[in-house]
Amino acid sequence: MADNTPRKIGSLSVHPLALGGNVFGWTADEKQSFAVLDAYAEAGGDFIDTADVYSAWVPGNQGGESETVIGDWIAARRNRDAVVVATKVGHGVPAHRGLKPAVIRADVEASLRRLRTDYIDLYYTHVDDTSVPVEDIITTLDGLVKEGKVREIGASNITAERLRASLDFSAASGLAKYVAIQPHYNLVSRDTYEGDLAAVAAEHGLAAVPYFALASGFLTGKYRPGVTVDSARAGGAQKYLESERGPRVLAALDEVAAAHGAEPATVALAWLAAQPTVSTPLASARTVDQLPPLLAVADLKLTEPDLTKLTQASA
Repeated sequence: MADNTPRKIGSLSVHPLALGGNVFGWTADEKQSFAVLDAYAEAGGDFIDTADVYSAWVPGNQGGESETVIGDWIAARRNRDAVVVATKVGHGVPAHRGLKPAVIRADVEASLRRLRTDYIDLYYTHVDDTSVPVEDIITTLDGLVKEGKVREIGASNITAERLRASLDFSAASGLAKYVAIQPHYNLVSRDTYEGDLAAVAAEHGLAAVPYFALASGFLTGKYRPGVTVDSARAGGAQKYLESERGPRVLAALDEVAAAHGAEPATVALAWLAAQPTVSTPLASARTVDQLPPLLAVADLKLTEPDLTKLTQASA
């Protein structure tokens, strides 16, 4: 029985799987992207994640391509009120990089235009900018919330110290506070979140929406010794095979997946979803057939022995 109970992120209610928009306008053209978005929505999905920089790394792209695809899809389907849109600021092309107040203000307007909306549900600082005091960043984001351009704010790629300082300033000043954190976190990359950062998130009740939840596709199980995978992210995934942990995690995933009649990707996402502070794992699909194992995270409840096996294998 699917557990599509909405997960809470501040005042927002979202589906158990966040759909990553990094592939839209990159490895998925508009037609493919619309098909994936339609299939996700038809399955009850409503939480779409993107960023102003997606996909500036592709030759000929400027950044903002993903937001444009999503905005065009929302306009075509007339479903703005039915979806929760998260985007990010601070990691853009050089002219739009960093978190100076002027950059945030200019970039939110550009994101709103591309998304063809007058508000963003969840607005993340994509990469912290330590040259800007947290007071300036939070005050600027609070202004966007007060103006109705942003509903909730979050942080990604931030240290525990800066996160705590930001939350303390919000509390002391009565300004908008981060309600979400988007950390790099998965079965083969646990120290990128566990520890001080996760502790601050737990203390302040932040919802974690981990990115690289499937380790660039490695945790789908399609990367094996001697197997060549045709993917733009193959290099990033292949490196995990060369570690001791990677093959050990794959073996545990295979065992748990076989016991549940599930895909390794579903098991990897279900392990993440069961971790303290994690609200909604984030994963992307380039084609419609890649979606079912991701959406199945709502159906799979891992047992304590399953979770222990995976946690030990990934230690």
